[in-house]
Amino acid sequence: MLIKRRDFLKTGSLATASLLLPKFLHALQSSGALPIKGRSLIMIQLSGGNDGLNTIIPTRNDVYYRERPLLGIKRENALALTDDAGLHPELAGLKNLWDGGNMAVLNSVGYPNPDRSHFRSMDIWHSASPADEYWQTGWLGRYLDAHCAGRPSAALEFDDTLSLVLKGKNAKGLALQDAKRLYEGTRSPFLAEYSAAKGKVLDDDAPVDYLYKTMAETLSSANYLFEQSRRKPTTATYPGTGLGKDLKTIASLILGDTDTSVYYVSLGSFDTHINQAAQQKRLFKELNDALAAFAIDLKSNGKWNDVLVATFSEFGRRVSQNASGGTDHGTANNMMFFGGSLRQKGLVNAMPNLTDLDQGDLKFQVDFRQVYANMLENWLGADAGKVLGGAFEPWRIV
Repeated sequence: MLIKRRDFLKTGSLATASLLLPKFLHALQSSGALPIKGRSLIMIQLSGGNDGLNTIIPTRNDVYYRERPLLGIKRENALALTDDAGLHPELAGLKNLWDGGNMAVLNSVGYPNPDRSHFRSMDIWHSASPADEYWQTGWLGRYLDAHCAGRPSAALEFDDTLSLVLKGKNAKGLALQDAKRLYEGTRSPFLAEYSAAKGKVLDDDAPVDYLYKTMAETLSSANYLFEQSRRKPTTATYPGTGLGKDLKTIASLILGDTDTSVYYVSLGSFDTHINQAAQQKRLFKELNDALAAFAIDLKSNGKWNDVLVATFSEFGRRVSQNASGGTDHGTANNMMFFGGSLRQKGLVNAMPNLTDLDQGDLKFQVDFRQVYANMLENWLGADAGKVLGGAFEPWRIV
């Protein structure tokens, strides 16, 4: 049977999402072998440039309050972390994790020659490239290339499309909304017909054997993820927000012992040029409630020590508020980490220096690739130098 390229691509987003999963799942189904077990890394992308200074608040810094007379969060309203640092008042659930030794904060994270464009800076964080180079693969995609042969569902992104961060040269992650929806989306008679087809897939301009093959493999992967998610579905209560639903799905996949090592989710937009206080408060409530439920769920099921959650944003905001009740694009920012196996807890390094600025912006003190190196080596057991394309002294969080 010959299948034309134009007909194949009518499968739409499934064909796009299927650029990822080789023969392992077929062997898994036929052999009854168990998926590889291990630790899970959950990356939460705070898209749009979260204001780190109103996340981890320098509550005794006069410069902060001078530069943010309306936007600065008062010391008495912040959730005290240390004598000179507080947490945004909407993050009470994260404060509980802090109090239990399950949270760490790394300040002033960035990279040399920072770019204030959302798209370019996010590409730099996704690819782990120098600011003046354009790479076509992501750091987690290269991790898949180097270390996840035969593990087709090693990385999942909860979105309609796959980000650069999970695209390798030969391997890619899988983009999905949830395991059930992916499974149901592969049950159509149209896809079943193509899945059962034999022979070379041809068109008048190019063969699409690769697309045909990866579609068939995605059908198998959808079944695998759906079945694993049903092995021990979470019974915990999660908020009905987008992030709440994503973390609930991730919890079910972790409890079902899938072979997934990396889960990737996004929350936003944190691009708060105007009306920052209300926007950040709303987004932080979503982050707080979802992550608190996730931590309680995994703790009660004995999985919290096997999980590392990390948050990042493509850049921070400027130190001074603007005239519209917000802040404009900045540079360095903080990262937050959560889990039961943190090597360092609390404030890992000094609060940002607000008197030594670069044209009104924070100067980075930690290269984000040092953090990646730590997560790759100490959490995922990977060769960080090979994945990152160079040597970066790991900043020890785990």
